[in-house]
Amino acid sequence: MTTFRMREAADLLGISDDTMRRWADAGRVATTTDAAGRRAVDGAVLAHFAEELAAEGAHLETGDVAAVSLRNRFTGLVTRVVKDGVMAQVEVQSGPHRLVSLMSREAADELGLEPGMLAVAAVKATNVSVEIPRTR
Repeated sequence: MTTFRMREAADLLGISDDTMRRWADAGRVATTTDAAGRRAVDGAVLAHFAEELAAEGAHLETGDVAAVSLRNRFTGLVTRVVKDGVMAQVEVQSGPHRLVSLMSREAADELGLEPGMLAVAAVKATNVSVEIPRTR
């Protein structure tokens, strides 16, 4: 199970960690405790919450741009993975942006894609690829 510390969750939503904590205290988003006893948010819960915020029309920041090239990269949370025999459809919520990637099932299996995971959607023209960033 993927979990995100409160600050990490806030960064992914483009909000301050104080806002994240207030929303958690108010019961707007469910929290858990990580292995070190710190407050955290389950990845699947955070992905669902990110979708709700986007549906509400929340205009969340997606972070500072580090570099610009022909490729655009959107860090976000995997919100949905649908697989059949050959293909997979993967949805990533990056702030207010929902990105959908079609890839081989083999690629999705190799990446271990599941809702709640941190991922990067790299966009070039009409193609969207999904990458898994190094974590902590």
